[in-house]
Amino acid sequence: MTGTTSPGRSRPRHRAARAAAAAALALAGALSLGTASASAVPARPAADPLARYHHQHLHWKSCLLGPDDATGRELEQAGAQCADVTVPLDYDRPDGRTLTVAISRIRGTDTAHRVGALLLNSGGPGGPTLGDPPFVRRAMRQVAARYDVVGVDPRFVGRSTPLDCHWPTGSMIRGAGTDRAGFEREVRFAADLARRCRTHAGDLLPYSSTRNTARDMDVIRAALGERRISYLGYSYGSYLGQVYATMFPGRTDRVVLDGVIDPARYGPRLLRDVEDANRHALRGWADWAAAHHAAYGLGRTRAAVLATVEATRSAAARTPLRVGGYRVDDHDLPVIVFNGLSQDNATAYGDFAAGVRDLRRAAEGRTVTPSPWLASTLEFALTGHGSAYGSAQASILCGDVPAPRDPETYWRDLRRAGTANRLFAPVTRNINACAFWDPPRERPTSIRADLPALLVNATGDPRTTYPGARAVRQNWPGSRLVTLRDADQHAVYGVYGSPCVDATVNAYLATGRLPATDVGCPRPTS
Repeated sequence: MTGTTSPGRSRPRHRAARAAAAAALALAGALSLGTASASAVPARPAADPLARYHHQHLHWKSCLLGPDDATGRELEQAGAQCADVTVPLDYDRPDGRTLTVAISRIRGTDTAHRVGALLLNSGGPGGPTLGDPPFVRRAMRQVAARYDVVGVDPRFVGRSTPLDCHWPTGSMIRGAGTDRAGFEREVRFAADLARRCRTHAGDLLPYSSTRNTARDMDVIRAALGERRISYLGYSYGSYLGQVYATMFPGRTDRVVLDGVIDPARYGPRLLRDVEDANRHALRGWADWAAAHHAAYGLGRTRAAVLATVEATRSAAARTPLRVGGYRVDDHDLPVIVFNGLSQDNATAYGDFAAGVRDLRRAAEGRTVTPSPWLASTLEFALTGHGSAYGSAQASILCGDVPAPRDPETYWRDLRRAGTANRLFAPVTRNINACAFWDPPRERPTSIRADLPALLVNATGDPRTTYPGARAVRQNWPGSRLVTLRDADQHAVYGVYGSPCVDATVNAYLATGRLPATDVGCPRPTS
């Protein structure tokens, strides 16, 4: 859950620093809706109404779409192949319209000790995962040889059948502004986003949900010829894993959930109450920026750096800042700060510090060409470049759980947060498009009482906060929790560089045996 926004914008892969910037989005080719794809086996009488999907023949092909396809090139170099899986748009009408779900696969080489397929989801919701198998295999080290590692772009995401509402932004998450007039602008903005979705994707919205994504996963399982699948899910992917294991009991083998969402808190207002964790992360970044004052000039102490951030926020609230070709106001700047805090490492800290430096210079009236991180963040938040990402994300969140519909609910919540929290509460408690969405077609999944899974979370995670991981651990006595201590990090395994976390996960993937007790891992010293 990061990104300019959302539950789940973080891209937990070796490109994690780039992922913390809001531009690495799902851009790949559009696939259209049809009656049935060529890969589907013709319907035949069967007790299983999904037989033609479960028994379809997958046509494996190159993942490379063209000379500029960086994801496809990396997959090609790693030995991956790609395929399109046909799934029904509406599982209540399996003989109706169909979608394609794009997958990639790197086959395991140790066939004598093969475990099976490991399906991946790196969060969002709305994040593409098709490009992740090379990164995950590197994190798995020798264990990777025992698995077919499978990346999936869920329905309506990336190379799968698209859903695009033609938004002027990449996210429905924005700041509420500093007064009632600003909040009313946000009410109108959120209503317009929902209207655009009804106009441009109204035929698809009722079928965008985590439950349908889980159903698609089970079709993928069957089409791959697997009796059970193993699963690695980050951030929102942790919730998807819980839903899948509940809806399809007995069809999971080894389950790793990293950046754990408490299902009791999942929904369109998932970011509420993460303010304390983000303030802690901001202070940690400020300490780093103060130690690097010579490079960024933000202040020589934590207090001075935080004062620079607050002065810049205040300036944007008075008059929009001109940053390159963009205007940054009090709806935008808090989101930029929020977006800068999810990865606890020097590269991400430096990107954020350069962005704050640019914003401060703009507040001083200077001409600014934004740094790469800030430029990509602004492009995502203030143009339609990321519309498909934000549209898919909203369709899932709004399609899973209903949001309060009365704007006054949000206004009262913002007022309760008070002026002491002018940076984060306007982002985490603001109204969004889900307030104007049609009701979900299904009730949320009641997550099963127990699952023997390996849970991973950092104590300072500013998106999927640590109490959520502890709540899931308490509800699942058969699981184990791996805790990375003293890190303000979202997504840990294979991303952060913790030998303790990575070794614990790999031992579980290798043996299928959970640790005897919960595991605490120290923050690496270098």
